[in-house]
Amino acid sequence: MEPNTRSTGRLPAAFLTPGSSSFMDFLGAHSPEMLPGNRRLPEGVVEAPHGTTIVAATFPGGVVLAGDRRATMGNMIAQRDIEKVFPADEYSAVGIAGTAGLAVEMVKLFQLELEHFEKVEGTTLSLEGKANRLSTMIRSNLGMAMQGLAVVPLFAGYDEGKEKGRIFSYDVTGGRSEEHGYAATGSGSIFARGSMKKLFRPDLTEEQATTLVVQALYDAADDDSATGGPDLYRHIYPIVTVITDEGFRRLTDDESQELARTVTNRRLEQPDGPRAALL
Repeated sequence: MEPNTRSTGRLPAAFLTPGSSSFMDFLGAHSPEMLPGNRRLPEGVVEAPHGTTIVAATFPGGVVLAGDRRATMGNMIAQRDIEKVFPADEYSAVGIAGTAGLAVEMVKLFQLELEHFEKVEGTTLSLEGKANRLSTMIRSNLGMAMQGLAVVPLFAGYDEGKEKGRIFSYDVTGGRSEEHGYAATGSGSIFARGSMKKLFRPDLTEEQATTLVVQALYDAADDDSATGGPDLYRHIYPIVTVITDEGFRRLTDDESQELARTVTNRRLEQPDGPRAALL
């Protein structure tokens, strides 16, 4: 055996040799077939479950990232309680819209990418650096996206250097844009964004920001059949996460339930939702 392929114990030497701080580069060098972008493309357009609406909003001291729970396949509901919001690391999170299976796989790869960098470099990537790494991953999925298997996430986190929450959106080619204040992606995003545009203020409290994103998801579900609203009968509520200088936190089921019920009760008085204050 050549020295560079010799194994030590159960692990090949490649796993014990210092190299790139990018897990994707390491995987591309030693097992390129495992990268999503190197897989054989399916014939024609594939029908697969799709995640739908993700929303985010900043507030002084942090950012809120939330998603509905419905996955659709064509005009059918494929799943009512899918999870679409995941922690990327201690200070950031990803919300997935698009082909559900590929999106979840991309999130897991992204989590490994950040963890690998931290272990190799002994420090964490900046929030900007994390957003760039995710952009590269989305770009590598372009072939699949052209076949109808697109992944378009929303990335949010707390920037320790700038001491504030930040939001990044993407297109299918990996193009990245920083959003200011609020953002939405997915099939119901146009309705959710319109809702947040009227209700967002830069001085929101954390509680007001979490209420805002649930209101936006409710408005999206009202007009987009692929977006699921709070399901009080099945006890299925939006996933709401908060990221501050204390790190990532997902609202508990009880907290999400209380938030959803509060919004629902308000809608009994105003079925079309709250209005922006008149100037």
